[in-house]
Amino acid sequence: MLASVLSATLLGVEGRLVTVEVHVSNGLPAYNVVGLPDAAGRESRERVRAAMLSSELAWPMRRVTVNLAPGGLRKSGAGFELAVALGLLLASDGLPAGCLDGAGVLGELGLDGSIRPVPGTLALVDAFHRAGLRRVVVPVQNSGEAALVAGIEVCPARSLGELRSCLKGEQAWPAIPSRRAASAGTGGGPPDSESPDDDEGLDLADVRGLRIVRRALEVAVAGGHHMLLVGPPGVGKTMLARRITTIMPALPSHEALEVTRIHSVVGAVESGTLVTRPPFRAPHHTASTAALVGGGSGRAHPGEVTLAHRGVLFLDELAEFSPAALDALRQPLEERVVRISRQSSSLTFPADFLLIACSNPCPCAQPPAECSCSPERVARYRRRLSAPLLDRFDVRMWVGPPEAGDRPGESSASVRPRVKAAVERQRERYAGRRWHRNGGLPPGALRVHVVLDDVAEQTWREIIERRALTGRGAAAIRRVARTLADLEGAERVSSAHLERAAMMREDVP
Repeated sequence: MLASVLSATLLGVEGRLVTVEVHVSNGLPAYNVVGLPDAAGRESRERVRAAMLSSELAWPMRRVTVNLAPGGLRKSGAGFELAVALGLLLASDGLPAGCLDGAGVLGELGLDGSIRPVPGTLALVDAFHRAGLRRVVVPVQNSGEAALVAGIEVCPARSLGELRSCLKGEQAWPAIPSRRAASAGTGGGPPDSESPDDDEGLDLADVRGLRIVRRALEVAVAGGHHMLLVGPPGVGKTMLARRITTIMPALPSHEALEVTRIHSVVGAVESGTLVTRPPFRAPHHTASTAALVGGGSGRAHPGEVTLAHRGVLFLDELAEFSPAALDALRQPLEERVVRISRQSSSLTFPADFLLIACSNPCPCAQPPAECSCSPERVARYRRRLSAPLLDRFDVRMWVGPPEAGDRPGESSASVRPRVKAAVERQRERYAGRRWHRNGGLPPGALRVHVVLDDVAEQTWREIIERRALTGRGAAAIRRVARTLADLEGAERVSSAHLERAAMMREDVP
């Protein structure tokens, strides 16, 4: 007897459909799983058997073969166990034929018959939806997350015995747990309020002085320009960076769903809640290359650059990171994706993030006038940051200590509307393009989208000659100038915008 149940597995941050085929035949009692399962899949026999016996369901004392198709795709996790148990019930006439037609099944089994949650439910249910399925059976803990996918009926399940009764029509389906109001509604968008709800009371007004650096931070956020802050300790570099999300607008609904799907894969999403604020990731400087860009042994996992997708990656003490890890960031910064190649497959992780980095000018971290480091020691410290990496920062600023009489600047609530208006202008300008911010403008599109008159063109060329800029540096000046114009609501980029953009790309030590 043969039964098939549809399930899914994770491949990177995307879900892939898997057909769980269960064959029960005469012969000595045995249980075999084929189809490239990992260790968790191979161990499923004891969990499925104990769950069925605990639920007072008969375990077939026959030869059982479970095939996870397609056979060439590696499967990971224990999320197929519920599908295997239901397949056994279908094959032994313990469930009515056709009760799972057009339905996907996800869930791990406990020894007592309980159905446990699985990571990446949102990505997996999205794969079901794209395949045209109408229903999905998921653990009750994952039902709110699954309901974020519009157009699919979610059937929550608490235990194997209860699920069997529901499929036979003997019992009503459990209710989906209520979700937070901020993300209520299937596939709902961000909340109406633009005030951050998870920034722990941080505000840009906490920072005194640093008027020019604060303006540069606003430009970086508005245009999606990577930013490097260099200065002695205690001047406010980290304090500024930690408040960057307070001036960022909420994510649009499609981006919120995209970010939530990524965070669901690593189990970092509260069930049924959309991630409506741009993520902020701040890894420690001991993070490995795999931790930053993704990969690792076994199943490839998303790195910090992917978890910061549509948000901010903050690297404090930049020069303390491994040079190999930092150089691995160059490709994601340029292409806004991470490509990981394995012997059996290649994965592409999204990595469209804003990089904000802070660094001390030298190992002793003192102002230049008080630095006690030898020239060799300073040179060795600065060589940890390669020139190609530094060239990818559109905004580079020296941060000096604030004056004693400096007052707090504008609050986040005052800056955020300007940033939001500039972002909306860019979204309209680049509608239908693969980039949506000035910081992502490729060189070939600069002259189309950043038009300069004759005077501004001459100013731009003089800046290039005066600063001896690389091609990437010259393009950065033009992109930042476009953002300055957007913040002011100007249609054209002027010479003044270009000069101010050049001031925001300092030759930091």
